[in-house]
Amino acid sequence: MTQSISAPSRAPSVPLHATLKNATLAALLTALLTIPVLGLRIKLDGYKVVLEPHWRAVWIAMIAVFLFQSLRPFLARRCGAVRLPKIAALAPRQQSAAIWVLLAAGLIWPFFGSRGAIDVATLALIYVILGLGLNIVVGFAGLLDLGYAGFYAVGGYTYALLNQYFGFGFWECLPIAALMSATFGFLLGFPVLRLRGDYLAIVTLGFGEIIRLMLNNLSSLTGGPDGISGIQKPTVFGVEMARNAKVEGARTFHELLGWTYSGEHMVLYLYLLALLLVGCTLFVTSRLVRMPMGRAWEALREDEIACRSLGLNPTRVKLSAFTLGAAFAGLGGAFFAARQGLVTPESFTFIESALILAVVILGGMGSQLGVILAAILLTVLPELARGFAEYRMLIFGLVMVLMMMWRPQGLLPASRPHVELPQ
Repeated sequence: MTQSISAPSRAPSVPLHATLKNATLAALLTALLTIPVLGLRIKLDGYKVVLEPHWRAVWIAMIAVFLFQSLRPFLARRCGAVRLPKIAALAPRQQSAAIWVLLAAGLIWPFFGSRGAIDVATLALIYVILGLGLNIVVGFAGLLDLGYAGFYAVGGYTYALLNQYFGFGFWECLPIAALMSATFGFLLGFPVLRLRGDYLAIVTLGFGEIIRLMLNNLSSLTGGPDGISGIQKPTVFGVEMARNAKVEGARTFHELLGWTYSGEHMVLYLYLLALLLVGCTLFVTSRLVRMPMGRAWEALREDEIACRSLGLNPTRVKLSAFTLGAAFAGLGGAFFAARQGLVTPESFTFIESALILAVVILGGMGSQLGVILAAILLTVLPELARGFAEYRMLIFGLVMVLMMMWRPQGLLPASRPHVELPQ
């Protein structure tokens, strides 16, 4: 099956002067868009900040757009419509089987991968947890949340503060971080109960920025812009996985097993721990979707008025979505703090919220398998293209545009059971 995204095969002929006019206007518009991004770069000249021009990339972009717009009518007449492959939707059982295959592959792969690859995969698993949590709010309940990084920050700072001031360990702080983020999600739910669409997005965006600014300004408690460092790594049933134990007379993990100490042990353990958290998140969210609460989320997403007419309380439905989605963000934040050993307010900017939302949209709203694949792609691909680090956001925006043109419903949209009446 194919999907057409351009003109039909028998396109009417366009006059040459009109084609050249359109191509010239497109090239000029390309110049206006690319000069601030590609043509001018900030450079330090001693103590002065100057703009250094780089016109080569701008000229290349202009010439490419001009040639494409000039040749498009000719290509449309000769080649017909440009057709892209259409990905068939997977049945619920097929998606479940694919998730099990991915989990099994993820359990075996780290024993053969390099240390750097395992570390990148751990970061990808963190975004899988965050994407599955936001999928509850955006994918299932249909509530646009642009401040999800705020709950992510609450979870990370909860573990950092409890470990810094009270000496709590990772396993003690993990449920506390989830509970604290869920509390913030519950409190956010009250001001947005009557809001929908863009208004809801603006309020949640402001909430995320308020949390980041509070963490930045409460220097006496959170360390301000410097953040909190020296956060304890997770232990293995109370046994430290370090070179030397902090408690005198205690034995470390490698001493207990008689192994030679290696820093790769902690990297592998963090990966397996992240995979365990992903499995727990998948199990809980899968069960919630099949419960009456999940059906209520879907009813709210489709039509709030119809949801109310069915006897459901939209207030409780929204609060449950915000609360549970924030709880998983708290889990991801606590694990992020444990992995990094450092948390700062700059780790939880709006870009993080946008990236997590992109994971949900690109994967397919309501699709757990799609969210997993999108999180892996958006985390791994930038690491493979480090040579284009300066153009990362430009490439990211281009991919988003192309994705919305080719497959607006996402990579693997959720397939729900439905009934069709005979003709």
